[in-house]
Amino acid sequence: MSFIKDFKERNVDLFDYLPAEEIHPHDHFLENYILRFLPKSVTPNRISIFRILATPFVFLLILFGFYNIGVVAFVLVAFTDALDGSLARTQNKITKFGILIDPLADKLLIGSMVLLLVFKYLNNFWLGIAVLGIEIIFISMAYLYRVKFKTVRMANLWGKIKMFLQVLSICLILIALVFENPYLFNLANMILGLSVGFALVSLFRHGI
Repeated sequence: MSFIKDFKERNVDLFDYLPAEEIHPHDHFLENYILRFLPKSVTPNRISIFRILATPFVFLLILFGFYNIGVVAFVLVAFTDALDGSLARTQNKITKFGILIDPLADKLLIGSMVLLLVFKYLNNFWLGIAVLGIEIIFISMAYLYRVKFKTVRMANLWGKIKMFLQVLSICLILIALVFENPYLFNLANMILGLSVGFALVSLFRHGI
């Protein structure tokens, strides 16, 4: 684990706690009913890292057709995205490292599901390419801002809506597979297409 210590020592600024500029209504809800029961050792960054580590297990469950368990596992892992953000904002534990790692964890989870489900069940090749392509642009932008401009930019409202719609779309695909309901595929297709629109707005709001 020495490499983690070395990384922290070389990038001290990434782990300094920053105050929250805004706390949303759902942050207060999660704080009152969920976050208060978490151990003190649980930090936003640890939750984000858990999401990264848990993604391969969700991927394997769905890859081998365990959709009943897979949909539950996906929802639980995706829900950690709300937990780490709310924990960071309500406890003033926002870090630049968290701002970087949180969206990366989201993109790994959503990207893996797109590869498994969208291309196979929605029969919409270009929609899958659009989702993956935009996520790659987001990652490239974050790297560019960090390396060239020495800054880290937080996700905006449009990006959060995009993530919610992506999660909803993936859930609908999995539910459609569990209950063999083809109509849910059409709904998932529309919602995922809508998420692309919000993703584009988010990109332009970031200055592209």
